[in-house]
Amino acid sequence: MIYSEYVLICIASPILLTLLFVKGSARRYALFFVIGMVVCLLSAYVGGFVQQVSGMDSNWVSIYASPVTEELMKMIPLIITLLLSAEKDSGLLPSGIALAAGFATFENCCYILSSGADELVFILIRGLSVGIMHIVSILILYLGLIMAERMYSRSLASIIGALSLSMTFHSLYNLLVSEPGMPSIIGFIMPTLTAVILYEPYRRLVPNLSDSYTE
Repeated sequence: MIYSEYVLICIASPILLTLLFVKGSARRYALFFVIGMVVCLLSAYVGGFVQQVSGMDSNWVSIYASPVTEELMKMIPLIITLLLSAEKDSGLLPSGIALAAGFATFENCCYILSSGADELVFILIRGLSVGIMHIVSILILYLGLIMAERMYSRSLASIIGALSLSMTFHSLYNLLVSEPGMPSIIGFIMPTLTAVILYEPYRRLVPNLSDSYTE
């Protein structure tokens, strides 16, 4: 048994301390990294509650419930930031990537502490695939919103549509890696392959991202 809250405090404390000594994009990245870890912990609470109420086993929760709750909760800080600031959408993506990286880091730390790390190869595969999966899911959401804006159709329906794509990708990944053999291999490869495929549309839609996120 592990206490996830203690793990969060242990990892987040030195990162939060750095906020006193950095500013600009570095401070925002560190802050959203910690927010990602907090979102991961809250998502685990929600997932546990759903499991208790629904009576589903952990495998069914990971496939059907977790992608919905996790992607929705990852989106909430980004939407709040977008509404409360005058920042352009292109400047929001690094914050989203930091949030996803924090989410994946905390999830992997808790997984290693609870399940052990006997097989280095498996840990490396899981670390890379889960980390990339969470980042790609944020990228899918972001690109969906940007495409809706370019087509002048930014609305609640377009936000839900982009969020649904992100949830579907996450759920498909969980479904594949839950099955041994070839499905797991495809699942582990899928995030990296998707990231490569999305790079070109990302480069075309956000050509000046680095300029919009520096101070």
